[in-house]
Amino acid sequence: MSDCLFCRIIRGEIPSRKVYEDDYTFAFEDINPQAPTHILIVPKKHIRGLKEAVAEDADVIGRSQLVAAHLARERSIEDGYRTVVNVGPRAGQSVFHLHLHLIGGRSLHWPPG
Repeated sequence: MSDCLFCRIIRGEIPSRKVYEDDYTFAFEDINPQAPTHILIVPKKHIRGLKEAVAEDADVIGRSQLVAAHLARERSIEDGYRTVVNVGPRAGQSVFHLHLHLIGGRSLHWPPG
């Protein structure tokens, strides 16, 4: 999608602090981090959100979780981190391109938010 913020970041039209990229995903530091590690993991395929995903998207959604685990190992936060997908504006989704937040590096309390 040409005007999507995350599509533009993936294409390099908008700068980001990239931490990972493969054929399916692009990951970068969140500009408003909520913890010492706060990375956004974005499928390169434009999917508006989790509720718009279809069965064919299962692979890239699963890959996003595996990228999160890989980055958690690299950041040495395997003792506790959270992966979050916000679905819709009432849940805090502000960019309508499916993405996963990897949050860690501090104690995370329950319930969140």
